[in-house]
Order: sequence, then C-alpha cells, then structure tokens
Amino acid sequence: MRLGLFGGRFDPPHIGHLLAAQGALEALALDELWFVPAKAPPHKPTCAGAEDRYQMLVLATLTHPQLRVSRLELERRGVSYTFDTAVQVRAQHPDARLFFITGADAYAEIASWHRAAELVRLVNMVAIPRPGYTLSNVASPFKEAVYPLALRACDVSSTEIRNRLAQGRSVRYLVPELVETYLEKHALYR
Repeated sequence: MRLGLFGGRFDPPHIGHLLAAQGALEALALDELWFVPAKAPPHKPTCAGAEDRYQMLVLATLTHPQLRVSRLELERRGVSYTFDTAVQVRAQHPDARLFFITGADAYAEIASWHRAAELVRLVNMVAIPRPGYTLSNVASPFKEAVYPLALRACDVSSTEIRNRLAQGRSVRYLVPELVETYLEKHALYR
C-alpha cells in the first residue's frame, strides 16, 4: 500500500489543499491520502479549534473515495509532532510505503522540526509548491531527502481566507461549498 499523510493546520481547508491532494494521489500513485490536522502545532498556533478543522476536512473530502481525514494527532495529548504521527502510522501499517506531504513553506523550516533527521529516514518527504517559497535554502541532508512535487501552484492560502472572513467578504470558490456553509454556520474567523 502507498499511503500519503498530508499534514498541516488546515485553518481552514481550501481548494489549494484539495488540488495538492489530488496531484499527490496521481503523481505518487497513492492508494490513499490521509489529511492529518494538527491538534497543537509546534510552530504556529491555530485560529479555529481542532474539532472545527477536522469537521471541515471531513466535509471537504466527503465525496472523494481515496481521501480520508485522520484523528491521530487530535487524539494524542500534547504537541502535534510529525515524527510521532509517522511512528504511529508505521506501527499500524508496517508494510505501507509512507509519504509525508506538506507545503514547501513548511518544509523550508524542517531543520527545526522535532526529530527531523529521524523523520526523513522514516518516511518519504514530499513538498507541495507554494507561491513565493522555494526549497533552495533547505540545508543538507533535508534538501536531498525531499521530493518536490511538480504541481501547478494554487495561490490560495488559509490566511487569505481568514482575512476575507474577518472583513465580511465572500470565500465562495476558495473553499468547498460544504466548508463555506460550515464557516457561515459556526461564524468562524469573524
């Protein structure tokens, strides 16, 4: 089994995340891709609660048979470390080929990640392009350990969506329709 783990805050999830997931499924010939929302990210806090972000991901992936949303980090106490998640998934699926997928912006800081050197030996690291970010300044051995996925960059960000919502502006077509409804119903980021 070829299993992709797409980690992040997903605060909120948007079409860029879904386009990246679909691109990774195809480019890496994955059997499944799991979105893994961080409960307590070590590098940046979240704006919405973990359960809200989880529910929005479930709604965003509802109709795609290869996309799942994992509760691994939500059910674990403490800070959400990618290394711990990879170890847990490896124990549950010892024969799977694991790919950890993240944005190029996040991967650019991998040297500061918890047990990063061990992580890049445990899973295949994949970086999704993000406008304005490159992997040119990533230090060895992390630069050699990442597969930069050649996808069309989608210039949509969670920050932009949160800002638009805070200003009372529409996020239609930037997020899946069910996510937009959830955002409105729960008045998130307003």
